[in-house]
Amino acid sequence: MNFREIVLKSGTKLLLGKDEKSNDELMKKFKGESNTILHTVAPGSGFCVIDALKPTKKDIESSGAICARYSQDWRDNKGNVKVNVFTGKDISKNKNMKQGTWQVNKSKTIKIKKRKIENIKK
Repeated sequence: MNFREIVLKSGTKLLLGKDEKSNDELMKKFKGESNTILHTVAPGSGFCVIDALKPTKKDIESSGAICARYSQDWRDNKGNVKVNVFTGKDISKNKNMKQGTWQVNKSKTIKIKKRKIENIKK
């Protein structure tokens, strides 16, 4: 499966789902793992997985801005975007959930400022 891959300034790799199918594949790959995962609070973004077990706060914020930049929330509103941060241990899926949709059992929310998102080249 092809995921979007972006290397952060720190050298850490970020993997992003491109659509429902790649979101599902990405979450299956990291389900039960300790990797940090991000997704906008509003529906309509790819899941973003930081490919490092102990990312820095800066890596999490940068990843949040990238996640927001590729979201429908940003596309439609061009304002600050709220992003949920969780791990692969916090996700589950039952057979009745549609492709690309996952249950997040525990997360924290960060706000990504408009100016930070604008600095991300798509």
